[in-house]
Amino acid sequence: MSGLTSDLDLYRIQMKNVTEVTMFTLMGFTDDSEVQDFLFLLFLAIYLFTVIGNLGLVVLVFGDSQLHNPMYYFLSVLSFLDACHSSVVTPKMLVNFLSENKAISFLGCAAQLLLFVTFGTTECFLLAAMAYDRYVAIYNPLLYSVSMSPRVYVPLIIASYVGGILNASVHTGATFSLSFCASNEIRHVFCDIPPLLAISCSDTHKNQLLLFYLVGSIEIVTILIVLISYGLILVTILKIHSAEGRRKVFSTCGSHLTGVSVYHGTILFMYVRPSSSYSLDHDMIVSTFYTIVIPMLNPIIYSLRNKDVKEAMKRVFGKNGCRNKVDFSH
Repeated sequence: MSGLTSDLDLYRIQMKNVTEVTMFTLMGFTDDSEVQDFLFLLFLAIYLFTVIGNLGLVVLVFGDSQLHNPMYYFLSVLSFLDACHSSVVTPKMLVNFLSENKAISFLGCAAQLLLFVTFGTTECFLLAAMAYDRYVAIYNPLLYSVSMSPRVYVPLIIASYVGGILNASVHTGATFSLSFCASNEIRHVFCDIPPLLAISCSDTHKNQLLLFYLVGSIEIVTILIVLISYGLILVTILKIHSAEGRRKVFSTCGSHLTGVSVYHGTILFMYVRPSSSYSLDHDMIVSTFYTIVIPMLNPIIYSLRNKDVKEAMKRVFGKNGCRNKVDFSH
């Protein structure tokens, strides 16, 4: 009887420990205060550039009538996603660089993971939709406005968001239904799935399979759409006789293909691999790269190589600059 009582007491203690984990601690990159100060300045600069660059691109697309076509509407949605994706993670990370208390609540961690995965998955689907849009534009440019009318591109954008929300809801529900009793220290700068699975005291085998197969399936489908679209684009390019025409098509598609390759490459490295090969320190660097650095690169990739965007910047921001000069002279 005493053995049964002691087992019950042990069970109660374990359950008490499980229910008591209401806060997590984000361990971050390093404890060195000088390095943290440097990282704070570095990531603050990256974040400001990301938000200004991406939201500036959104303003540009809606502010200039020459950019009112599906290609640039997709680009504005991508820019908005990048600004949101970075904003979910970076502000909390910046605070932690300067603070001794690196805690995040259980609900705060769940919300961060939900939003982080939502924006990340939505971007995967959106990049595939953008590849299809480029194929339609290049294959039959005369019918582009009809083939890619609002009845086509608006559902594609909505479907991308729905796919992102569903995937994020499944992973967030599966991750936070686990027990966290061994440790509440997350070896990461934000709440991501692999470091959370690493500190759970539950059996995470099903979660790891879910991560591998679900992310793998999304990657296969979206990458296949991109590859098929660009395969058909390449066939169409080879039929173009003028060198100038080919150069223009290559320039437009090259920037999109660069963005897609960098983004999908880092996601495949992070999530679609055996759990035995996880290295939390390496994962922290890679996930920081695609969550914080890639959103900063996208405005550069998509705008600096795009003649239409450059001309729109001169029209929109140049016009405002002239107005300011006139007002100042009065």
